[in-house]
Amino acid sequence: MNAIVIAVIIMLGLSLARFNVVASLCVGALIGGLLGGLDLQQTIDAFSGGLGGGATVALSYALLGAFAVCIEVSGLPKVLSGRLIAGLHAESAALGRLKWALIGSVALAAVFSQNLIPVHIAFIPILIPPLLGAFNRLNMDRRLVACVLTFGLVTPYMLLPIGFGAIYLNDILLANVASNGDVAIEASMLFKAMAIPALGMLLGLLMAMLVSYRRPRQYQSSDTVSDNTKQIPASHVWVALLAIVVAFVVQLWSGAIILAALAGYFVFVAGGVVRWYEANSVFTNGMKMMAQIGFVMIAAAGFAAVMKATGQVDTLVASAAEWIGGNKSLAAAAMLLVGLLVTMGIGSSFSTIPIIATVFVPLAIQLGFSPLATLALVGTAGALGDAGSPASDSTLGPSMGLGVDGQHDHMWDSVVPTFLHYNLPLLVFGWLAAMVL
Repeated sequence: MNAIVIAVIIMLGLSLARFNVVASLCVGALIGGLLGGLDLQQTIDAFSGGLGGGATVALSYALLGAFAVCIEVSGLPKVLSGRLIAGLHAESAALGRLKWALIGSVALAAVFSQNLIPVHIAFIPILIPPLLGAFNRLNMDRRLVACVLTFGLVTPYMLLPIGFGAIYLNDILLANVASNGDVAIEASMLFKAMAIPALGMLLGLLMAMLVSYRRPRQYQSSDTVSDNTKQIPASHVWVALLAIVVAFVVQLWSGAIILAALAGYFVFVAGGVVRWYEANSVFTNGMKMMAQIGFVMIAAAGFAAVMKATGQVDTLVASAAEWIGGNKSLAAAAMLLVGLLVTMGIGSSFSTIPIIATVFVPLAIQLGFSPLATLALVGTAGALGDAGSPASDSTLGPSMGLGVDGQHDHMWDSVVPTFLHYNLPLLVFGWLAAMVL
């Protein structure tokens, strides 16, 4: 069996067995490297060399954690959640409307984080923890919230060439398809190519909302989500709003999350919300909050480096091509499954396309797929596995926000639900797109 397949299965199996995700990535990378033809030292060198690829992301998330703690200290989240919770004593019909209003608001925030205000998962530690009290009182299943968040984090960049979507669709998908084969493609084709796969994501979201997680689920109240009636100075709230605006503007101007988080942090210090002698402890507490996700992203970069060093991606694709022969239907299914395996392992759809396009595009041309179908195949194969991967920020982000009180498990409450509701429909709708376009 291919080394990458074995490595991914081991990593997923250990993670599902509640073994630490970082340790699971390390073990999977070690075994995959050895089975892929590397010796122990080569595997360690490849893993170590790849760690730096996740360092920038990890530092960005750590600084976002410090920024989020500052917002919490300001009292702004308590003001917002307090107003929501104040309406939770209404009649059941009104509570039902409030539940769907909350879900809609979370979905919009996630969508906007990819396109309108491209901050990715930076909004989650700010928005979600203060809402847990409202979720609890409504007996809302947090697995539903995780699915809503992941939908908003993934679908926009798959479909809309704005913000992160411009990077994924134009800079990565279009560029890699064009550079790996003589395919007559242009930017105007991207929306049509990815519309059918995006419908699969929408179907998964509707299944989660209306079928899988519509029933109430009980959670215990905790200090993290309890109401706080302490008077919050209005000046602190205004400083928090200013800090958020400054952080967003700096991020849009510079494109650097690190710089944006630092700018927002300094606004809190300058505005007196965080006192100078407390600044170090607040900053440290924020970094601790995001430490888990940072280490996962670093380990995932090492895992990806080992998988690339083995050269087993080409072998995996070649084996799939030999197995399918000239059958277009089997070819589409095999390419999508390979994309799923690769992205599940490395946790990044943006990194998957450059790896698979070198083989997928010539293979698609050889088998007679149209330019639209080729775009749909490669784009869907890259996006597959972003939802449902233990190492993806599209699952780590929701877990980070929903699990602050210890009542939301990353694997069973974020990874498994998003895998079932998004990857399975994407496989079907991606295959359908390849067949009809």
